[in-house]
Amino acid sequence: MHYTESQIMAALKQFESGVPVNDLCRQVGVSPATFYKWEAKYGGLDASELSRLRELEEENRRLKQMYADLSLRAHAMELVLSKKY
Repeated sequence: MHYTESQIMAALKQFESGVPVNDLCRQVGVSPATFYKWEAKYGGLDASELSRLRELEEENRRLKQMYADLSLRAHAMELVLSKKY
């Protein structure tokens, strides 16, 4: 199952209020390892920081795609130029 960021944040808030990890994981339906990954990524963030994190992740995805496209074009140009000479 895929959890939304708001569901993850709600689980983290419950943890911060004192709910034991094992009980919380049973309620949410995830393993403790998954919960601790969530805590590492989202722990301590508020709504505005979460929004900024989403923006940065999207920008990073676009930049990686742009790099892949340019790298592919450069490789294709190298092949074309190497065949001409």
